[in-house]
Amino acid sequence: MRTPEPLRLCAAAVALAATALGTASCSSGDDRGGGVVVTTNILGDITRAVVGEEAEVTVLMKPNADPHSFGISAQEAAAVENADLVVYNGLGLEEGVLRNVTAAEEAGVTALEVGAGVDPLPYASDEHEGEPDPHFWTDPRRVVRAVDLITENVVERVEGVDADAVRANAEAYTAELEELDAWMAEEFSAIPEQDRKLVTNHHVFGYLADRYGFEVIGAVIPSGTTLASPSTADLKDLSDTVREAGVGAVFADSSQPDRLATVMAEEAGVDIEVVPLFSESLSEEGQGAATYLEMTRSNTEAIVTGLGDD
Repeated sequence: MRTPEPLRLCAAAVALAATALGTASCSSGDDRGGGVVVTTNILGDITRAVVGEEAEVTVLMKPNADPHSFGISAQEAAAVENADLVVYNGLGLEEGVLRNVTAAEEAGVTALEVGAGVDPLPYASDEHEGEPDPHFWTDPRRVVRAVDLITENVVERVEGVDADAVRANAEAYTAELEELDAWMAEEFSAIPEQDRKLVTNHHVFGYLADRYGFEVIGAVIPSGTTLASPSTADLKDLSDTVREAGVGAVFADSSQPDRLATVMAEEAGVDIEVVPLFSESLSEEGQGAATYLEMTRSNTEAIVTGLGDD
């Protein structure tokens, strides 16, 4: 028997409405990505060590990227706003994504500014006197503080995690950081105190200097960000300082061209080696800095080789 046309139309409308309702309900749940979203890859590696298998950790910054200038896609921005927890360095580091973090906070997402909670130091330069230095990870002891902050925020804010498992992960990773700190101190002790002088492509190793007794002579780019540019006068002043201090090596970030450091070395009129370091980003696997621990060990060995006795 053929169903009357009005009844068939009504049934179709009900089915369509049910389908739309189900789709809307499903989309609402799927849009809430949850988990932890981390801005920089250095903090991402540290956070993954803490979280383990307890929650999804999304890291926005790709290997070998510049934290000062990297940006994110619309999909990644949506993930930030739908996270249970956003972990970011702060103190002005992630200049390209801070507005996304702010938007997430305004949407009710908990955002942890790690740098602000690890007893930040002021920049070791006259150009930024009084401003907090965001590059705290060059001191493993401050990374231990970061682990504590991340741990408690993950336990409190991320749904479904096993708090005991997260704290056990944090404890194990902290032990590795303490071992790293002791090893670095021993390695740096091989450099005579009068030779512990650092010149870098920009101001990034102030925390390492404070922890292990180095003096920051200066930077090729007299700024805490790679987005700035040195003037001819800046290069001349730094060259004079390097010549007077007898510095034998300038350290340039491995992801940045060392042209400026090379020009400065030539300007100084002395034989200065330009040594690459992994200062602000992890590398791809097999490139020497795929994890925070590997990066820090690589940098320590490079500094010791660059400044130590031949």
